[in-house]
Order: sequence, then C-alpha cells, then structure tokens
Amino acid sequence: MDATIAECVSRFSVIPKVLMLQLSLSAFLAMLFWGIDGGVAAYSTLLGGLTCVIPNAFLALRLVVSRHNPGPNALVRAVYIGEFGKLALTILIFSIIFTLVRPFDAWPLFAGFIGVQMATFAGFLMQDKEV
Repeated sequence: MDATIAECVSRFSVIPKVLMLQLSLSAFLAMLFWGIDGGVAAYSTLLGGLTCVIPNAFLALRLVVSRHNPGPNALVRAVYIGEFGKLALTILIFSIIFTLVRPFDAWPLFAGFIGVQMATFAGFLMQDKEV
C-alpha cells in the first residue's frame, strides 16, 4: 500500500515540473521572437504559450486536488471534466486573443502554442527518471 502512495506522489510531482517547464519555454520563445521579429511577435508568442499553459494547469488541478471519493470512477470523471475544461479554455483564450488583441502575429502565436504543447511530452521522460 505504501509503495502505491509513493508512486502516486512521484507521478504528481512531475506535474508542477512540466508546468514550470512550459512557463519557462513560453518566456524563452517570447524573448527569442522578440530578438528576431520585434515586440508584436514576442507578445504573440507569449500569448500562444499561455494559451497552452493555463488550460494545462486547469487539467492538472482537476487531477491532483483530493476528492471525497478516490475511486476509479471519480478519477475517470475528473479526467473527462478536466479535458473538456481544457478544450473549452483553449477555445475561449484563442477567441479572446483573436477578437481583442490588436495587433498580433499569427505565426508566432501558433509557434508559441505548439512549442509549449510539445514540452508536455517531457513529462513522459520525467516520469521515468528522477529530475
């Protein structure tokens, strides 16, 4: 029983690391695009990265927050609600950016979003190794 609890805690400790990696990558890509293409590209890249990080943080909170019913059905329900919320937040944030942010540059926006989304795969590598 104790080994199972230790495995769960170990898995959950990866989540903050991945979120911090995503935030750091957002800032790094924004600075990179600032140096290459200027301020509009920089904040477009940062907004793209945050469009990925904020919904991922929502999903992480849905999965990590303790529940009254820790059974498998509650976990599956949390995953479904978390994924639906993540998708809805992503659509909402992109909609807000497209309607309210002027000027913005689409290429850096999507480059930031996709680049930060790729950092999620680092979590799979961190799960197997101590970081």
